[in-house]
Amino acid sequence: MIHVKVPATSANLGPGFDCLGLALQLYNTISVEPNRPFQISLTGSYYEGIPVDESNLVWQTMCHLWELLHYPTPSVALTLENLIPPSRGLGSSSAAIVGGLVAANALAGSPYTKFELLQVANNLEGHPDNVTPALYGGVTLSVPAKDGISPRVLAQSPNLKAVVLIPNTLLNTEKARGILPLHVTRNDAVFNISHVGLLIEAFIREDYSLLQEGMRDVLHQNQRAILLPGMLETLESALKGGAYGSALSGSGPTLIALVAESSQKAVSQNMLTTLEQYGVTAQAMVLEIDSCGATSSIT
Repeated sequence: MIHVKVPATSANLGPGFDCLGLALQLYNTISVEPNRPFQISLTGSYYEGIPVDESNLVWQTMCHLWELLHYPTPSVALTLENLIPPSRGLGSSSAAIVGGLVAANALAGSPYTKFELLQVANNLEGHPDNVTPALYGGVTLSVPAKDGISPRVLAQSPNLKAVVLIPNTLLNTEKARGILPLHVTRNDAVFNISHVGLLIEAFIREDYSLLQEGMRDVLHQNQRAILLPGMLETLESALKGGAYGSALSGSGPTLIALVAESSQKAVSQNMLTTLEQYGVTAQAMVLEIDSCGATSSIT
């Protein structure tokens, strides 16, 4: 049996739109039992609405890789344990795609390298800021290059924790993208480029005092604030509670704050209390940064 574990991810980190992301110690697990009649079983916290037939995203992704490899589609039984909340800005679809690719590759004898799997994942998902940290772990930068997405790991094991505030509401990624303007001003482009540079310096130098300024954004967060009442105020409350920096996680609605261990409780409470003042209930979790990315094992 093949077991694959894939971390949740948080994309953008403020200004790093579609290029920066980090992996979190919250996982979906795929177990593949070969030479069994086709079956998909769902366990974990989130299974409602997830198909258990051949339209399942994990299974479709596995079949896609086998087709690329000209590998005969085997008959397998899948067990999917889903702990990453869907449609919340924590990379659930990326986890399904990356997990399916890693599982299918392992079953075929691992002919693809991690870099090659990243290219396939990006072609399927279209969001390298999620699939790159899901594969590589840590804090990553995804660079479009001539031979595909070039993955850069800025910090494998940063000395940080992440407070993630998960509102009890869903948000479709396409809706969150559709609200953004088609064009940006030169000043806004320069603002985000410079702040991404500061963010990269913060992680490489481990100078987390730079995160508060480095995680500021003008390209997407203010625009998406209308989709989550109290979003900007809640991000500000995280900073007042002692967070190094705070941002919308991916396209939302989850909010993320990067913190030292000493401030995690104050930040969590500040964020929960502030968001509730706007009539939005949420769950707060404190997560470590995942340093490994997707892993597979055979039993």
